[in-house]
Amino acid sequence: MTIEIVPIERRHIAGFHQVLDAVAREGRYLAFVEAPPLMRVRRFVVNGLANGTVHYVALDGGRVVGWCDVAPKTHAALRHSGVLGMGVASTHRGRGIGTQLLGATMYTAAGRGLSRVELTVRSDNAPAIELYRRFGFEFEGSCRHFMVVGDQYYDALLMARVT
Repeated sequence: MTIEIVPIERRHIAGFHQVLDAVAREGRYLAFVEAPPLMRVRRFVVNGLANGTVHYVALDGGRVVGWCDVAPKTHAALRHSGVLGMGVASTHRGRGIGTQLLGATMYTAAGRGLSRVELTVRSDNAPAIELYRRFGFEFEGSCRHFMVVGDQYYDALLMARVT
């Protein structure tokens, strides 16, 4: 398996939408249980390309199997910071793809002047929490009953990396 980590391009939008939807439908990792409609995802990517979102995808034979992005905040006093989102297809987890994606994304975000990157992660997602800690993210707080999937509530942790 040869995985490529590349900046997202318009040609990756459909594949990004597919992996986003697959991860969302697992009901464990994202704050939604299905991807937004393809047109909204397309708008997110196209606007991100125009507005400086750092967005990488992992490709396996040209197929998108993961992503990581940092969307910069737009208010003048917050432009030094951004919000991280990421996911890897269940078929490709445990192979270091998240580490590669996060490394490329954080390197580029720092190069664009983002000195604060923050995220929200479900408190029971131990592998993601450990990955974020390895990259220097620290706990800043928690949100009780942050998500509900079915009839189950889940807490979330707020984490950030400040450089």
